[in-house]
Amino acid sequence: MTDTTPIALVTGASSGMGKEIVRELARTHRVIAVGRDPERLATVAAETGAVAWQLELTDAAAVAARVATLDRLDVLVHAAAILRGLSVEAASVHDWAEHFAVNVTAPAELTRLTLPLLRDRTGTVVFIGSGAGTRPAPGSAVYTASKHALRGLADVLRIDEEPHRLRVATVAPGQTDTPMLRGMIPGDAYDATRYIRPESVAAAVRFVVDAPVDVQITDVAVRPRRELSRA
Repeated sequence: MTDTTPIALVTGASSGMGKEIVRELARTHRVIAVGRDPERLATVAAETGAVAWQLELTDAAAVAARVATLDRLDVLVHAAAILRGLSVEAASVHDWAEHFAVNVTAPAELTRLTLPLLRDRTGTVVFIGSGAGTRPAPGSAVYTASKHALRGLADVLRIDEEPHRLRVATVAPGQTDTPMLRGMIPGDAYDATRYIRPESVAAAVRFVVDAPVDVQITDVAVRPRRELSRA
């Protein structure tokens, strides 16, 4: 009997939001969990039943080789990202190149490679954006610029793929309790209760993926119940 279970591919799957998105989608999909850390990725796979792909997303040849093994794909979720708080004054050319390579170019290339599969299934692409993609994040010019670029990528992709009925969404969380955020804030100032839970972001992705066939949910802003900043 042919397995008709939909397939989802989630990047940034070894921790934080990506891990919770894998856990959520694994209830209804066969999930391919993509990440860099082999031990954490193996744990996610063991806990969720996902297939683990250890990949460096900026290695275009390696990504293309893995994608070539797929025969179908229904959902693509781009959760991988890097964040370092860098102003224009502090950032080097390398910092700019690294952030755009991971946060913009890698998801664009992975989307390009999987477009034929996604089109065939009239699938869904979800970009995990950020509040920094619509408003300034003081002291974080590089990350903010990359998330603005990612938002633009998603918006143009949605228009370009309309003839193929591909659904394209940006889910933009505010500050979320993840290892990435913990690395940005001193431990004595970190209060996890102030931030969004990764599971809540995963629920927003579920909302997008499960939208009725006649609609697409294009932009979802996920904000903390008590705003940390109103800028």
